[in-house]
Amino acid sequence: MLPHPTTAGERPVRVLVVDDQSMIRAGFAALLDAQPDLTVVGTAEDGLGITEVVRRTQPDVVLMDVRMPKVNGLDATRAVLQAPGEPPRVIILTTFDADEYVFAALRAGASGFLLKDSPPEELVHAVRVVAGGDALLSPRVTRSLIADYAARPPEAPRGDHSLSPLTERELDVMRLVARGHSNSEIAQELYVAEQTVKTHVSRILGKLGLRDRTQVVIAAYESGLVRPQS
Repeated sequence: MLPHPTTAGERPVRVLVVDDQSMIRAGFAALLDAQPDLTVVGTAEDGLGITEVVRRTQPDVVLMDVRMPKVNGLDATRAVLQAPGEPPRVIILTTFDADEYVFAALRAGASGFLLKDSPPEELVHAVRVVAGGDALLSPRVTRSLIADYAARPPEAPRGDHSLSPLTERELDVMRLVARGHSNSEIAQELYVAEQTVKTHVSRILGKLGLRDRTQVVIAAYESGLVRPQS
């Protein structure tokens, strides 16, 4: 059984499911609502008016489909994360492991992405991980997705991703994060305690002004610290 961050007495994680296919919405909602530590507070069939839905339902995590007919998941994610107040965390749902919308959604601040054909337990785990403040970086998809993105010519000049504030050990940790390694895997690779890895990741986020591990991955590729197939 996969661990989850909630304990007895804590309120369940509130989840909003946004997808234009009614069967997928219903299936995801039923699966998540069946978990004792999760509760589905609403569903939506499009990104149109999503900020009002979020304001009304107050979710902790939004499962956001990418391809929707009126307002796509990218624009909806931007709207949700730029709205006043404390935004929920967003997991992008996609049918494809190399969807052009996903790249931009990650840059917009989404906390990760998940393939719609992922096993049910992976969806539940993803919500718990993101609700716990981490980012979902599935090695099955992340490495090919980010590598493909990094190999593309930039559409416009990007921000400064100077890594000069980082120590050599922090750079080592950042490389492994960018390759999709978990904290426990990084700890084994570097022969340090898992808590030490968590501390390094926290310092990387603080020094570079990044939100979560997803942005660490993007910064690692854009800075050239990690290159496709390296």
